[in-house]
Amino acid sequence: MNIIRVVRFRFIKDYQSLAAISAGLDDLDSRHRIDILNWKQYNYRPDVKFSIAHNGSAIFIKYYVRENYVKAEKTRTNDSVSKDSCVEFFVAPANDGIYYNFEFNSIGTCLAGSGTGRHDSKTIDPALADKIARLPDISTGPFAEKKGDIEWTLTVAIPVELFSRHETGDLGGQSFRANFYKCGDELSRPHYLTWNPVDWEKPDFHRPESFGLINFE
Repeated sequence: MNIIRVVRFRFIKDYQSLAAISAGLDDLDSRHRIDILNWKQYNYRPDVKFSIAHNGSAIFIKYYVRENYVKAEKTRTNDSVSKDSCVEFFVAPANDGIYYNFEFNSIGTCLAGSGTGRHDSKTIDPALADKIARLPDISTGPFAEKKGDIEWTLTVAIPVELFSRHETGDLGGQSFRANFYKCGDELSRPHYLTWNPVDWEKPDFHRPESFGLINFE
């Protein structure tokens, strides 16, 4: 099982301060790779890393992506962003079987949901999902697929109130189960990469039994 120690940004009080958050994530010593190919029929592996931190009231993640095909056509909250160039964070705050899925395309459009598995996962109220602060660097508007050697980053700040089915409190000292993903269902080269291995016969990120561990300092 992969494990990450999530550092605390004590200099960040307002989770909306995304420029400072993004710079702080750049300065961290470690970047974690999303590079596991669990399904041999999908063998394209873009270069994907992420940095993660928190300030007690929000989780900060910055994704660093280099790939040959990028698309961002989804613009509405809870659209199917996995069809675009997509990065994802699935996390379970407790041992009750409930997890949350946060999915973003390269311009920051978000799908947010919760459940115990694919069969009962439901999207979160868009008004709540829109409280996730996002800072993309590739574009602020939609675009059709581009091809080439393309790099992009996305910084997100997920406040603890998004964990609406749990009483989370300050993140400090807590441990959550989680996994991080990169996909692109409708790109010229569909792909499904994970941070922690997923032992399943076909691509499926809704596998909480395959989550790793993130420990908040």
